[in-house]
Amino acid sequence: MAVDVHAHYVPREILQRLATEGARLGISLGGTEPNCQQLRFAYGLVVRPFFAKLVEEPARRIDGMAHAGVDRQILSTWMDILGHGLAPSQGAAWHRLLNEELAAFCRRHPDRFSLLASGHLPDAGLAARELEYAVGELGAVGAVAATNVEGVNLGELSLDEYWAAAVELGVPVFLHPTQPNPTPRTGRFALNQIVQYTFDTTLAVGSLLSSGVLDRFPTLTLILSHGGGALPYLVGRFDCVHERSDRAGSGIVAASPPSAYLPRMYYDTILHDAPALRYLASRVTIDRLLLGSDDGFPPADRDPIGSLRRAGFAFEQIHQITETTPRTLFRLP
Repeated sequence: MAVDVHAHYVPREILQRLATEGARLGISLGGTEPNCQQLRFAYGLVVRPFFAKLVEEPARRIDGMAHAGVDRQILSTWMDILGHGLAPSQGAAWHRLLNEELAAFCRRHPDRFSLLASGHLPDAGLAARELEYAVGELGAVGAVAATNVEGVNLGELSLDEYWAAAVELGVPVFLHPTQPNPTPRTGRFALNQIVQYTFDTTLAVGSLLSSGVLDRFPTLTLILSHGGGALPYLVGRFDCVHERSDRAGSGIVAASPPSAYLPRMYYDTILHDAPALRYLASRVTIDRLLLGSDDGFPPADRDPIGSLRRAGFAFEQIHQITETTPRTLFRLP
């Protein structure tokens, strides 16, 4: 009964609604076929066309899950289409559409899928209210948040109202990177996907720890994508600078060294490397790992449970990662 906490899907109904509602949202559709269409946002962002796996037919997605030994996916939308550059009213309406359509998809397949709700993070109040609506009315089991908002680190934004809502609702927040357009140095060699995404997670969590977010919200539950990015590997350097830096000059206000916060967070398993996964488990313990496949994208782990076996985890440990921890964390039946 394995649960995959890192999977992406965009119901085709979202694209159909954009055909008629896109103008009021500041979003237009280019292309004709679903997996060839791309979104154009009024503020200038043009997103690459949808991958076929992102908009595949439900039966195909469920068949793929069965082949991978996964019974349930906790679904996030495609993070590159969050549209955080939209005006607040448009952004709020866009995330309402995203959440309602993904929730409707989950309701059509209640034994297979659950929802992580997104929100318009440039306005923490709007994002908090959307999370409350998604959990209370749509059945969302948690939140998904981009690791940057139009290039700004999460720890540099006034998001306390949003974090407070997640704590009050008792739901985890999955932090996932976004970089719709590669930076000048990551445009070639797939470095955007390999490096930029994982280090975006590292920057985000570093800013959250250093700015004291986990001190202000000691019961906030964060899940880090892609095994926490580079954080587990660089944590010694984080600690060194925490101890020796000019706190006033650097802006570091964390009460404890960054390594002290590692066991408070959760990490998905999509690392594509057995030794790296074993190292992660040694730093944060088995009960902080969650099965993740990144289904929907080319770098997905097509055999996520096999990855756990290749890492040398025992049956009881695999059961903890794939069932016990996610079902407890997301309060799944």
